[in-house]
Amino acid sequence: MRVLIADDHEAIRKGLRKMLETRGDLDTCAEASDGHEAIAKMYEVNPDLVILDLSMPRCNGFEAARMIRELSPDTPILFFSMHETPELIAEAEKIGVLGFIRKSDPLSTVLKAVDAALRKLSFYPTDR
Repeated sequence: MRVLIADDHEAIRKGLRKMLETRGDLDTCAEASDGHEAIAKMYEVNPDLVILDLSMPRCNGFEAARMIRELSPDTPILFFSMHETPELIAEAEKIGVLGFIRKSDPLSTVLKAVDAALRKLSFYPTDR
């Protein structure tokens, strides 16, 4: 499965990539440092899953998710953020984002969220 990761911090992108690639069936096909770049990469790589940070410059995760939803309504999206509030989660669900991973979550939780999203199932903090 091909994954697009968007986060404005390179160390976070590289760390998440390493985490995902511990599984042989997940390949990070592209990385983006902001929402605009993530949207552009969608056209280039057509990923099976998109993982977006919420707080990115130029185009945040919510804006990028809305645009990705329009471009590719069936592509699952997960948010990966250190910010988690009931309001943010409600907005994510409203947009059609399938899950919310905290940057502090262990690898096992990240992989559970990825598996759920690839099966088109939701994965939010209350689902854990």
